[in-house]
Amino acid sequence: MVTMNGRCDVEAPHHLTLRAPKETSPDSARPAQRTLTSRGSLNQSRTRSFVLSSVLLAAIIFPFVISPLAANERTKTDSQAVETTPFRPESGTFAPLEKAHTYRGELVFVDHPNRRGSIRVQGSGKFRMNEPHPFALLPYGIVRYHAAPADLRDIPIGTVLHISAFLPPDPSTSSVPVLPVNNKTKDANHGRGVGIFPAENHALLVEDEPSHCQRNGLSWKLKEVQIKSQTGTLIASRQPKDNANGNLVEETLSVDAATRIWRGRECLLIENLIDEGNWPADGTKSLEGQSVHLGITWKPTLGGVFTRFHVSDIWMDDAALKNAAQRQTEIHKAFIRARWMPAWVDAVEYGKFGRATITATLFGGMAPSLYADLKPGITALMNGAENTLKHTEGGTAGPTQMAARGRLLDVKQIASAPPIGSSGIQIRFETDLITEGMRPKRVVKVRPESWPDVHLPREEYVGNGASNLDERFPTPAIFPTY
Repeated sequence: MVTMNGRCDVEAPHHLTLRAPKETSPDSARPAQRTLTSRGSLNQSRTRSFVLSSVLLAAIIFPFVISPLAANERTKTDSQAVETTPFRPESGTFAPLEKAHTYRGELVFVDHPNRRGSIRVQGSGKFRMNEPHPFALLPYGIVRYHAAPADLRDIPIGTVLHISAFLPPDPSTSSVPVLPVNNKTKDANHGRGVGIFPAENHALLVEDEPSHCQRNGLSWKLKEVQIKSQTGTLIASRQPKDNANGNLVEETLSVDAATRIWRGRECLLIENLIDEGNWPADGTKSLEGQSVHLGITWKPTLGGVFTRFHVSDIWMDDAALKNAAQRQTEIHKAFIRARWMPAWVDAVEYGKFGRATITATLFGGMAPSLYADLKPGITALMNGAENTLKHTEGGTAGPTQMAARGRLLDVKQIASAPPIGSSGIQIRFETDLITEGMRPKRVVKVRPESWPDVHLPREEYVGNGASNLDERFPTPAIFPTY
């Protein structure tokens, strides 16, 4: 997703190219015989009258016959244009997930302070040859790992992710390379395939395999396992948990002695399944469609296989995945309490002498208990932030030093089914000293006074007045070209 020039130049398809009518020379249009008999002249006059009458009649009837057809064609063309035109989000609004371009690939690089990284996108060719493709999170972009809220720093390199993304909202400030809008339709050549460098590189949703399956009501059904010396393959297919029939695509996935098997609260190894007789020590065994959740990664494969993913984790039951989700949720809750809750400013009501009331919508994807800490009447702090969610002021004593202090006047649920990225919760915050950065459509961060007042590492806030432009707006120069 990397084509962000702000416009889309579309060439007419080859079969619709318009050609100018062929010119006719005066000599070829000249009649072979100029002298006509009077009878011939009369016949010619009658013929011309008939032709003229026919043309006039056609001119009256033709529009009524062709209009419905033309209208249908226009409607079809307009509908196709809506479906194929890439969507570019606007500042201050949450982009709809249904308009996102989705792709899958291996996480190969993370710049977590700037909420960006690179993914090796899966195409139809040789996976290992695909160069890492940069992506950045939208300010309200959500990360899910082990079916729970997460930050990019929580996801191990090599994890296979599902990404739903859009064109950059503002190409001029994109922190990742901007590519042609139609880049996802281009063949990368050298056996790599189409679609591995999409222009849609600003992510609304980044999720690992179990998170993706849980959100879509899917699970993996294991058909058979083949093992030799605790190394082997699984044949499995991803399908609805309700066992609904569909077009199932089987995949061959590798496993090895490092693959973790989670059963309830137990963490097992392949050798444990072999000792129990559930898997063979050497050979092939049918698993009869056993339903599980898989954690999927990638690593180089023997035998010249173009694309084969690796199973890092197997959750044998829902209880096992629930435990994994709870662990990850606690990690993320501690992270948000230290870095504050992000939000978007909807409106500012200015008073006298620096007093103001800020209305803001909290971003989504957090644990419910974090939102529950924000209650009407409590003392809270609000600080400006960049689109990377870095605090604009870190201060020698942490972000609290420069933040606006006040109280929450109101906390209300404004949407019962908010779009992904939004919590649907709106707050009204009153302060007697508003600071820079709290303007409509700008990102802010909020902390209830009950949350810990910690000092952040230098890379997670913008320098106090001494920062350069690249710190506020990271450039794509960090990403190598291959």
